[in-house]
Amino acid sequence: MADTLAHKKFGIVALLLEAVFIVLFGVFGKYHDEADAAVWGNATGQLKKSEINAVNSIVQNYPMFQDVHGMMFIGFGFLMTFLKWYGFSSVGLNMMIAALVIQWSMIINGFFHLKHGNMLSADFACATVLISFGALLGRISALQCLALAMIEIPIFVANEYVGLNKFRAVDMGGSMFVHIFGAYFGIAASRTMAKKGDGDNCNDGSRYHNDLFAMIGTIFLWLYWPSFNAGLAVGDDKHRAVINTYLSLAACTLMAFAVSSLFEKGKLEMVHIQNATLAGGVAVGTVSDMMIKPYGAVIIGSLAGVLSVFGYAFLAKRLRANNFLDTCGVNNLHGMPGILAALFGILYSGLASFDEYGYGLYQIFPARAPKMANGSFTFTLKDGEQAIADGEGRTAGMQAAYQAAAASMTLLCAIMGGLLTGFVLRLPFLDNVPTADFFLDNPVWNVPEDYDGKQHRPKRREGSRASGDAGAASALIAAGDGKQRDEAEEGV
Repeated sequence: MADTLAHKKFGIVALLLEAVFIVLFGVFGKYHDEADAAVWGNATGQLKKSEINAVNSIVQNYPMFQDVHGMMFIGFGFLMTFLKWYGFSSVGLNMMIAALVIQWSMIINGFFHLKHGNMLSADFACATVLISFGALLGRISALQCLALAMIEIPIFVANEYVGLNKFRAVDMGGSMFVHIFGAYFGIAASRTMAKKGDGDNCNDGSRYHNDLFAMIGTIFLWLYWPSFNAGLAVGDDKHRAVINTYLSLAACTLMAFAVSSLFEKGKLEMVHIQNATLAGGVAVGTVSDMMIKPYGAVIIGSLAGVLSVFGYAFLAKRLRANNFLDTCGVNNLHGMPGILAALFGILYSGLASFDEYGYGLYQIFPARAPKMANGSFTFTLKDGEQAIADGEGRTAGMQAAYQAAAASMTLLCAIMGGLLTGFVLRLPFLDNVPTADFFLDNPVWNVPEDYDGKQHRPKRREGSRASGDAGAASALIAAGDGKQRDEAEEGV
């Protein structure tokens, strides 16, 4: 009986969580006025035509929302399929986590008005947890994935709330509150969970066709990253965010190819191309809606490409040697480029002036609007009259200081929250994965007959995805039968 319940534990917990979500949405959830059939003007009949029907925001914002949605489920999912025997889990658990976080983040945020803006915010929350999942990929169970998401989202929301509403920091593309937080939360949790020897697993590597599938994820993320950075922006801010991200990604990609070739003695390393080509989208995120000029976007993207390739080629090996296990190398794609984005956020916030931005300065930096004793500060832009009720009259230097404070707080919250979460995930009832089952689908999934993944233990280790040497072949010993297996002959 106990054994039967143990096998059904994940299913029971998932059912209970969804039941709780149903109750919470049933009690508190309601449509926003723009989605409510009873609101005058929402119907399409001639007698109910009104301004609200003509400008319903879903028409304008759904395309970018769908771009971001595709990034969560296809981009992140397929980017993780590089592991040779972990493809089902990479895509499948990614989908499950995203579906859970969409609901849980809406509830935690208190956004019970079901409108596109809150749907997009939910996808941003998905990205945060999926980044953390990337650091732990292959080493946590489905039940631990549920626990990770349920714990991380409240901490993420609290940190973001303080950063945006108390510090009033600017982070349009989420490079600080999403990428820095997600990366270092996951790495900290991974460090807490890691045991000596966990980094030496022969299944932590890729095969030729796995890397092709992973490139599908790369291309999806690369194509739609401008929508991720611009999705929450409005008017000319949205336009700039698309242009800046577009240019940053292009520059980053060329630099990633160039530096990879230099580091690899004239050859290209696929792990660099799959990941470092995306770092430009992260690095420009915080300043994507600012007046950084086209050359600024190109410089940021170029630096991000160099930094990310350097991380994969050199830094990851040192971290792994100290038991900082990071399966997907999220430190190199999200963590360090996110810190770079925060630094540029501090720089450009400190340089922003009324002469350059005009009244648009107060739309991007609301805290810099004059503090009015009676009522709001009102000004007019191309997209209509704007009113800021809570301007603080900050100087450029003050805004830059708050940007630095928000980035520091985010890094601290991520590390502390991740360390504590790692301890929780180690609890026995959360189905800890045995070391021999790391990076394998068959302990969790019904796999087809041609699946050949087995419990292997390495005789020696020559590389992994996180260290930028995933293609190295190793002599392996099969657990249970003691036969040597030559992975080089199988095209590892």
